[in-house]
Amino acid sequence: ILEADPQTFIVPNHWDAEAVIFVAKGKGSISMVRQDKRESFNLNCGDVLRVPAGVTVYLINRSNNQKLVLVKLLQPVFTPGHFEVFFGPGGEDPESYYKAFSTDLLEAALNTRRDRLEKVFGQQRQGVFIKASEEQIRSMSRHEEGGIWPFGEKSKGPFNLFHKRSSQSNQYGQFYEVDPNDCRDLDELDLGVSFANISEGAMITPYYNSRATKIAIVTNGEGYLEMACPHLSSSEFGGEGRGHGGSEGRQHGGSRRQGKTSPSYHKVRAQLRRGMVYVVPAGHPAIAVASNNQNLEILCFYVNARNNERFLLAG
Repeated sequence: ILEADPQTFIVPNHWDAEAVIFVAKGKGSISMVRQDKRESFNLNCGDVLRVPAGVTVYLINRSNNQKLVLVKLLQPVFTPGHFEVFFGPGGEDPESYYKAFSTDLLEAALNTRRDRLEKVFGQQRQGVFIKASEEQIRSMSRHEEGGIWPFGEKSKGPFNLFHKRSSQSNQYGQFYEVDPNDCRDLDELDLGVSFANISEGAMITPYYNSRATKIAIVTNGEGYLEMACPHLSSSEFGGEGRGHGGSEGRQHGGSRRQGKTSPSYHKVRAQLRRGMVYVVPAGHPAIAVASNNQNLEILCFYVNARNNERFLLAG
């Protein structure tokens, strides 16, 4: 999760990971620099955007009074489960990867004198987040709002999840979803994205996914989660597993105590609040419930989403 204060510039960088970004709050502008072109887009709450691995990006929070909050799902392309951030136009803080090269090689490659190089790569000492000027904000905000995908044939930048008609909506909440069939970028990553706004005191119908593993992030509100899981040993929990840090003592396969060979299902229960992340594996039935005093908002990424089916168990 990236949070930037109003009128803040995030210096250029790239990742050795594929990224899907969701704008959870605020408005900003993003530029992506490729080998032969630069693409710039304005970002608004609800926007979803893919940033391919290795593409240099820089961001600005163009609001005067609201934080910019981005939720990013990163899929590493080099080391499984681990990614790195690379800063090019940096200096001392953040350190530029140019400083790893010999000065004489940089002089030849960039056709620039040594004293100029030392000045350029030594002047940045303000960190990753920098106060943006009004001129920078105006310059980076002169872009077309959003894009046309997934409603067009070709990706043209971010699409807004909330502009897509809600697939499920009633007095108890709204559910928005985009799957790999809706857009090329998500199809290439085999990902789906959804957003649920559960009304206070309400819940999502219990269901499970046939193929997809759900990675969920609570973006606002409070509530709780219950999930049926066959992997937890009841002898270590007294009959009930605890989620989010309380699920030590896992065992794989069905429970075999007292000669039983069939699975024994245990309840994993966890309190949910803003910023919490939880994972629901494929095939595991789960229910999310909002508290009695505020809505519960949950952003979900679905890994292995292609050809996934959602099986509703009630309602």
